[in-house]
Amino acid sequence: MTDTQSKLAERMTKSERDQSFPDSVPRDAATLMLIDRSGPNPLVLLGRRHANHKFMPGKFVFPGGRIEKVDAEMKAAAELDPTAAKKIAARPRDADMPAPRAFPLAAIRETFEETGLMLGVKGASSAPNVEWAGFSQADILPDLSQVHFIARAITPPRRPKRFDTRFFTVDAQHIAHKVEGVVGPDSELVELVWIPIREAKTLDMPTITGVVLEELEARVKAGMAHSLPVPFYFMENQQFLRELL
Repeated sequence: MTDTQSKLAERMTKSERDQSFPDSVPRDAATLMLIDRSGPNPLVLLGRRHANHKFMPGKFVFPGGRIEKVDAEMKAAAELDPTAAKKIAARPRDADMPAPRAFPLAAIRETFEETGLMLGVKGASSAPNVEWAGFSQADILPDLSQVHFIARAITPPRRPKRFDTRFFTVDAQHIAHKVEGVVGPDSELVELVWIPIREAKTLDMPTITGVVLEELEARVKAGMAHSLPVPFYFMENQQFLRELL
């Protein structure tokens, strides 16, 4: 690892956390980092969570959430890059891991549910369940070929909630439709901000969000190829490790 990469793993290790809760199995989850590279300084989209939420109240986060079994059934205009799919499937925790395509699809669905933004292309779409109904109503098909796999991280043991999260990015030019009124004072996200990556690092956000921002910035500088290695963060013996997939 480079010095910068070592410092990212060290930052994760040194982050203050209460590990006194009963241990649990991590839940598969996915997060989407929308990026706008149309200008000289790339912008990312972050949302501020409601202050009354029990989980990360008031923090700036990327949209995301748990994988649902039905996510893998959603039709797509184009499939994942094979290299990205292989990396998503690497190092499975158990034999019940969802299909690789379920992860970016869940990230796209959660982004719509939390922000009102639909990612994909125009096309006849049939929803496998009510959560995907908005896409079929708007005739939007997710386009998985435009999704880049950026990082993976597993929440440390003995935390109140544990997730095995894959982080993805999609360029903002692939926003195909927007539903107004999703974000507001009574919503999960009370505001959205487009902000340069370097400025975003100064916001009040979870440690992993800041670390993945660094990984995204490095990926942009490296050219965003699907073949680039994907960092995987996990804790072992109270130390965070950073391995490459």
